Amino acid sequence: MKNFAKLAINYSLWFIIIFIIATGFRFLSLHVNWVANLPPKPESALTLLTAAADWALTLALFITILLALSYSARRNFNSLMSVAVIMGLSLFFCILISIFVKNRESIPPSQAALVQLGGDGLILSGSLNKNETAVILLEGNTNSMGPRVISEPEKPLIFQENSGANFYLPPVPFGDDTPWFLKSLSIDIRLNSEILHEKFSQGFFPFLIYAGALIYLLSSLGYIIKISVWPLVNLFLGLLIFRGILTFEVFINSPSVLEAIGLFLKNMIPVSFAIPLIFFILGSLMHLYSFLVFVIKRRAEDDYE
Repeated sequence: MKNFAKLAINYSLWFIIIFIIATGFRFLSLHVNWVANLPPKPESALTLLTAAADWALTLALFITILLALSYSARRNFNSLMSVAVIMGLSLFFCILISIFVKNRESIPPSQAALVQLGGDGLILSGSLNKNETAVILLEGNTNSMGPRVISEPEKPLIFQENSGANFYLPPVPFGDDTPWFLKSLSIDIRLNSEILHEKFSQGFFPFLIYAGALIYLLSSLGYIIKISVWPLVNLFLGLLIFRGILTFEVFINSPSVLEAIGLFLKNMIPVSFAIPLIFFILGSLMHLYSFLVFVIKRRAEDDYE
């Protein structure tokens, strides 16, 4: 029991540390995006903080489960008990944080003072490429919906006295050299957090079924941590597999795939329960594979003796 107490303590510390760091970075990112919005959106610091915590939940959950599986594999803990501890703590933190962020839409917004980003003639562009469409705000961001000049490649300049309702306003030109794989990871994490948030808004039991099935699938991948004798190699393989599961989860929850699953099942079971069922089946197959590998190794050791 001492080993599993250590696993529980380490898991809790890892999750809290990763969650706090991820929430902080996400909050700063959302704050920068909020400042860059023209016209400014009526967001409050608490709204941004809860949105950041919602995003950080997925990142902390995936990374902490991977670290816990790696830790239990290196310490040769009992696999069944390790999975039980990891699943129990993962569900606990997932439910706790979801309760905290579930009412973020009801948080009253507050309009902060307008941030002066530039004077008259502020140029907005989606990128630094000279061939991209640009908008020149003649009165700066003090009246971002006022008169403007639109510059499109190979077209004459267009003057608008005021912004139309359907006019797309590019973001303020902050430099963005983030690699695409990091952008795609951030997008998938955001989509996953939205899925969990939607499940929680549907009720506690739908959320518990979905989150439990997802955590069960993630916890079944402990055999990956034991493929190589080098822990860093196993951790890298685990990161790749967990990234693939995140992508798979976002893909299988897309509207077109949900529609295809509904047509295939012909309303035999609700589509909302079909996705957790898929996670549970995949997780069970992984656990079965791990058990068979364990049995084969034990038999080989007995034959060797």
